[in-house]
Amino acid sequence: MRTVTVSSVAGEEYAQRVTVGPHEFVVDEVAGTDAGPDPYEYLVAALGACTAMTLKMYAKQKKMDLRDVSVELTYNRDHVKDCEDCTTRRVHRIDRKITLDGELTGEDRQRLLEIAERCAVHRTLTEASEIVTTLV
Repeated sequence: MRTVTVSSVAGEEYAQRVTVGPHEFVVDEVAGTDAGPDPYEYLVAALGACTAMTLKMYAKQKKMDLRDVSVELTYNRDHVKDCEDCTTRRVHRIDRKITLDGELTGEDRQRLLEIAERCAVHRTLTEASEIVTTLV
C-alpha cells in the first residue's frame, strides 16, 4: 500500500489535501467551506467502492452474469444514554444498500450478499483494528 500524506489547504480553516501516489483530493469538515466531502463520507465511500469491486471480482471468477453493481450508503452516529452496563457511548451505523444488475439466480444473489460482508474494508471496520501514532 502506498503512503497517504495529509496536509493543510492554504486559505481553508479545516480542509486537508490528501495525496496518495499521483492522486490528490480534498477532505473538509461540515463546519468548513465544503471544499470536499467530510472524513465520514470518504469512509463510507471506501466501503461502497470496496463492496462493488469485491462483488464484481467474485462474479467474474464464478462466471456469474453480473453486469453492474451500485452501492448506496448512509452513516449515522447515535449517542447512547448514560448507563452502567454500556460498553460504548456511541453507536456507529452504516446502512448499505446494494443493487445488482444482471441475470442472477436467487442463489447467486444470496452468495453475493455473503461476499459483500467479506470485502476488505467491511472487515477492517468490523474487526479490531490497531492504530499506532508517533509524534514527529
